[in-house]
Amino acid sequence: MEQASKEYQNYVSILYEELLPAMGCTEPAAVAYAAASARSVLGSIPDRCELYVSGNIIKNVKSVVVPNTSGLKGLRAAAAAGIVAGRAEEKMNVIAGISSEEISAIQRYLNRQSIQIEHRDGGSVLYIEVVLHSQDHSSRVIIRDFHTNIVLVERDGSAIWEKESGQEEDSNSDFALMSLEGIWDFTCSVMLEDVQSLLEQQITCNDAISREGLEHDWGAGIGRLLLRSGDNVKLRAMARAAAGSDARMDGCDRPVVIVGGSGNQGLTVTMPVLEYAEHLHSSRENLYRALVLANLMAVYLKRNIGRLSAYCTAVTAGVGAGCGVAYLDGGNLEAVCHTVINALAILSGMFCDGAKASCAAKVANSVANGILGYEMYKNGKDFNGGDGFLQSTADSTIDVVAELARLGMRETDQRILNVMVSSPA
Repeated sequence: MEQASKEYQNYVSILYEELLPAMGCTEPAAVAYAAASARSVLGSIPDRCELYVSGNIIKNVKSVVVPNTSGLKGLRAAAAAGIVAGRAEEKMNVIAGISSEEISAIQRYLNRQSIQIEHRDGGSVLYIEVVLHSQDHSSRVIIRDFHTNIVLVERDGSAIWEKESGQEEDSNSDFALMSLEGIWDFTCSVMLEDVQSLLEQQITCNDAISREGLEHDWGAGIGRLLLRSGDNVKLRAMARAAAGSDARMDGCDRPVVIVGGSGNQGLTVTMPVLEYAEHLHSSRENLYRALVLANLMAVYLKRNIGRLSAYCTAVTAGVGAGCGVAYLDGGNLEAVCHTVINALAILSGMFCDGAKASCAAKVANSVANGILGYEMYKNGKDFNGGDGFLQSTADSTIDVVAELARLGMRETDQRILNVMVSSPA
């Protein structure tokens, strides 16, 4: 009983740590958070800024619009937004609620001050170091491994806060305890009052930005384009997820509830489940439980890949969405296991070349893939262990995909970064 209670609390903790509101793409937000934190320590607007970042930060900031900057893109815009108008206490919402006067001040700062950028891995694929100078004073903040994980704060060369890298601040979760069967059992048994407010926030935020993407001309307009090509529940599920990504990648200032450190993953998980719940006239309870399953499966599939890599984890979020759809359609644990294996056999992975408008199209494809994995099982068709890299169980197949993504794609990641780091602004 004690072990069951520990496992239950672990899954609740994972949900609360992974489903977080964030405004804008998470990597620019992390840069802005580091810059705002450094400015707070410095106590004034700096004359000079030095920014040292890992290749994957360069990759994921370079081509995405930073919200509340009048359409500016890249590292300098993210750092300037954090320095001039960021509210460090808001963490991933650091540049939410910026006034029009502050937006103008950000542009003036960029025109007037130097922001030096240098590629530095710092022993982590997610590394952000901000050094600010103002007259005779300086400040320095380092984020490593996780988007809000500050490991060092200095003023005038003296450390005022330091911690070991590794587990995220305030984390009480043990991701090693996750399993597909454990996730299923938790999905079926979770007391909804333990997660309802969290899931309602996810539904409200992600639905709102998806509707924004459908109603207005954001980014590549993938969501709107999909709806013009037909009207069925699968297309609507793809379009709703893609539309949120359209808006988010183009700088929309609506918050998204992220999953696995990514807003695009949060949208990929959420919107198909909402669309199928409406189509199937599902009860609110079934919707909540399907979202629990979809979210936890997305986290489970990604847990051994890492926060940032050459692997586009919209794919894993799409598999999570497929599992949520299976639950809404009356599927059992067997249906979920086959959905995972089938979906990973169809689309094992896409490479990630950073956050940008085309992410919306990758989101749409990932949703379609996850749903197809379930549709295969529902129609008596499955891919089997021993075919290619597929293993005899869903859990072991997930482990193999994680190894291929984390280790096998290292060279791919480096090749992508070599192209993009040559122009890091």
